[in-house]
Amino acid sequence: MSAPHPGPPSGASTPLPPPAEVVALSVPGLPEIGSSDDLAGLIARACAAAGIALGASDVVVVASKVVAKAEGRSIPAAERERALDRESVRLVAERGLPDGRTTRVVQSRSGPVMAAAGIDASDVAEGTVLLLPADPDASARALRSRLRALLEPQLAGGAPAVVVSDTSGRPWRDGVTDFALGAAGLEVLDDARGRLDRSGRVMEVTVRGVADEVAALADLVKGKAAGTPVAVVRGLGAHVSDDDGDGAARLVRTGPADWFAFGHVEAVRAALGLDEREVAPPPIAPGGPVRDRVARAVDVAAAGRGLGAAAVSSDGEVLAVSGPAYDVGVAVERLRVALWAERLDADVVPGAVRTVDGEELVDASVAVELRVRERS
Repeated sequence: MSAPHPGPPSGASTPLPPPAEVVALSVPGLPEIGSSDDLAGLIARACAAAGIALGASDVVVVASKVVAKAEGRSIPAAERERALDRESVRLVAERGLPDGRTTRVVQSRSGPVMAAAGIDASDVAEGTVLLLPADPDASARALRSRLRALLEPQLAGGAPAVVVSDTSGRPWRDGVTDFALGAAGLEVLDDARGRLDRSGRVMEVTVRGVADEVAALADLVKGKAAGTPVAVVRGLGAHVSDDDGDGAARLVRTGPADWFAFGHVEAVRAALGLDEREVAPPPIAPGGPVRDRVARAVDVAAAGRGLGAAAVSSDGEVLAVSGPAYDVGVAVERLRVALWAERLDADVVPGAVRTVDGEELVDASVAVELRVRERS
């Protein structure tokens, strides 16, 4: 999930009238795709056999899985974890599974933030997994170029747009939906900033994700297990261009504009100075025994920049912290932050500070307790 687009552009784009009708047609009859297959040729023949005459204003939506298969992106399943490390740009969130494995949400080298960098173990040969296309926009451009050549007599050099689609979950929403992983020949964003709404007010943040909407529509007729990885969407000719355009890469927002660069646990750990995966992740199921969550919080607080000379001992839901006053103060705050990430809070019960003639010593030895409780 990303933040709203910053600021309206200096000049508003010309609004496009909404189409009276948009139609999605599934394309049946494609065989199992293998490495080096002429995917565009197979799509063109399947469309012809289904009575679908491709036009230059159409959008051909192709599941990334068959694109990856044609590009030879299959690897042995035993190499999955190493491949996940290679295909990951950065870790966004990680959780432990009951069987001891972990599941990771990462920014993939192919562009978007996805679970397991989009590595897929479904509908593939036994003992293998499938990586995403290495450059989804390049894949879309190559498919479109090939379709242009195949359709030259009928379309006089024109070509349908191409969207390479994949499936992803969404923050704050249950269920998955398809989105544009790659695109060629399609206006992927419709920037309405600067236009007037029906009340005469200037729209300041509205930027429609046209390519993602097309991918989601196409998925309704492709299905997930129907063996129809291709669909044709009609009625959006106003968004189709002769040139390939910027592609779907411009839909990916990272860096300072990304408000949600980390999961809440990972944000806390990064703020505390931990390296990625320095401490085992929490389980995927929320909650769990308080004792286990407290122990994990202590590990997190002690990692990264550490607790200095402070010593921490744990008795279930009570933590005892002792040592030089400054280090104890640092340790208490690091522990409270780490506990917060575990959905826990703690009441601090101060102990005595050693004094001489009524004056606190700078290196005074302090002992405090943290009494842990569920965070409301």
